[in-house]
This record gives sequence, structure tokens and C-alpha cells, in this order.
Amino acid sequence: MLKGHQTWEFENRPVILSTGTVGGPFEANGKLADDFDLLHDDLWIGQDSYEKAQKVLLEESITRALEKAELTNEDVHFMFTGDLINQLTPSSFAGRTLSIPYLGLFGACSTSMEGLALASFIINANGAKRIVTAASSHNSATEKQFRYPTEYGGQKPPTAQWTVTASGAAVVSSEGDGPVVTSATIGKVIDMGLSDPFNMGGAMAPAAADTIVSHFRDRNLSPDHYDLIATGDLGEIGLPIAKELLREKGLTLHEDTLQDCGLMIYKEDQPVFAGASGPGCSATVTYGHLLNRMKRGELKRMLIVATGALLSPLSFQQKETIPCIAHAVSIEMGGTAQ
Repeated sequence: MLKGHQTWEFENRPVILSTGTVGGPFEANGKLADDFDLLHDDLWIGQDSYEKAQKVLLEESITRALEKAELTNEDVHFMFTGDLINQLTPSSFAGRTLSIPYLGLFGACSTSMEGLALASFIINANGAKRIVTAASSHNSATEKQFRYPTEYGGQKPPTAQWTVTASGAAVVSSEGDGPVVTSATIGKVIDMGLSDPFNMGGAMAPAAADTIVSHFRDRNLSPDHYDLIATGDLGEIGLPIAKELLREKGLTLHEDTLQDCGLMIYKEDQPVFAGASGPGCSATVTYGHLLNRMKRGELKRMLIVATGALLSPLSFQQKETIPCIAHAVSIEMGGTAQ
């Protein structure tokens, strides 16, 4: 199961049985609107706080995933979820509502693949038959916590990224038909000394490159093994840096192979600065758009490399630099779980 230094290979090929993706009004006007299961026209989603709205997004994405698999909450053994809000309150409070045995995860924007990697590992080791994993974010809740409330109207630099209001969930199963998870590479925390919270892409790029190189080394793969490698979320600033770092490390990929979830989700005329970010970004792009492409036969193998900036409002105020991480999960089409 352990391959090389930091990669798991899954002999039993856990299957992604179903997914659920829910977004907000900005995502409804985005490039991938047709790949969402549900889109809201109000950031508040009928709640009296943005944090409660994020909880609803998470609950809805999990419920949609379970409904599509014709499962009830009682059919799922564990629930792995994470977000950006202090103490993971949207995730924990959703766990209270759904009443599924729960483990909260924090990997910032890398949470989507952290959850999928852990769920697949446990399924592969026969530690459960079905696990639901999800990641969520909310633009206004995140802005309020990490920067300034949107009502403040603070000016952002061009390197800033737009936090996605969305939640993506997947049911990982030991049996069934669908895309299968074949491996996962767990990243190392890397800090290159950047301290600007408005340049997450630049800070996270070295972690993405390190994990990608480690994945190819551990599995002894050729550069053309994957049809697509999707990072999340490096944006316009971080993606070119990651490509250059990969070349310096001796891994040259085809120009179109390496793409970024943060550059896929919105249209060019949407004012998102350097691109999108947030745990909900890579979760919904992967569980919606990319898996839909895979099911249509457009992709056979893909590697999702979700990146996270592991700072907090307190660490920023204490003048700490930004430690970052990236976790990679490989998904293949065509299979029944073994």
C-alpha cells in the first residue's frame, strides 16, 4: 500500500460512488454553473449569518451526494469535512445536523483532497464500506475572518484571489461503479518565507510542485501518465511559478496538462483578481466539472493537487510567514471497486 516515501497506492480501488456540488450566486454566473447540482441566488441562503449559510451549503452537498447514491445517513460509516472558519464550526454543526460519525479536517484549501485521500485509505483497508467527504467555503465568512468584512470595502491587490461560496461532497465506497481512486500523495508543510495574505497562489506554488514531484517519483511515472493535473488553487500568480519549479526539478509536463481549479470556475469578465480559492473551489471543480468530463470519456486519468495556506488571523498578526501544503489524489475512470 505504501509506495515510495509518501504515497499510498490503493489496490482495492475505492470508488467515488456519487457526488454533490452546491454553489452561491457568484458561482451561478460562473463558467461551470452547469456542473453544479444546486445553485443559490442569495449569499445568506435564508440564514442570519454567513457561517450558518456555509453550514447549509455543506449539508446540502452531502445530502445531494447521498440521494444520488440512493443512500441514507445511516448507510454511511463516517463523515470527513473541513472548512476555513475558526474551530470548523460549519463542518461540526453540519455533523450535528446529519448525525453521521464525524471527523473534522483542517488543511485550508487542501482539505478536499486531504479528505478524499483519508477516506480512500480507510475504504481500501476495509475500515469502512462507505465514507462521505466534503469541503466548503463562503466568500463573505472567509473575508470577515481573514481580511475585512466586505461591507468595509477594503481595496485588494491584483494578487488576491476570490473565495468560492460552495461545497463539494463525495461518497467513497468499497463497492459500486464509477471513477476509482488509485493513489494519494501526502504533502509536506513548506514555507518559503512569504507573509502576504493577499498572495496565496505565490505562497502555495512550492508546496504544489514538491508534492507533484514526490508523486511522480514515488510511483515511478512518466510525465505523460495523466491526461490532466489540476492544482487548487494557485491562480494566475501561482500556476506559472509551479510550472517553473517543476521544470527546475526535472519534471516537464505538456503545457496543457497542468491546469488550475481556481482558473476554471469563473468567467474572464468576473472580477476575481488572480482567480478563485477556498476549500469549496477544488472540491466542486473536481466533484462536478472534472468528474463529469471523466464520465463523458474526455479524461481517463487525472491527478488533483489541492493546495492550502496554513495561516490563521492570529499567526498573521504575529508576523509569522505562511506555511503551505499540497495533497495529491489520482482518479481513473472505468472501474468497479474490488
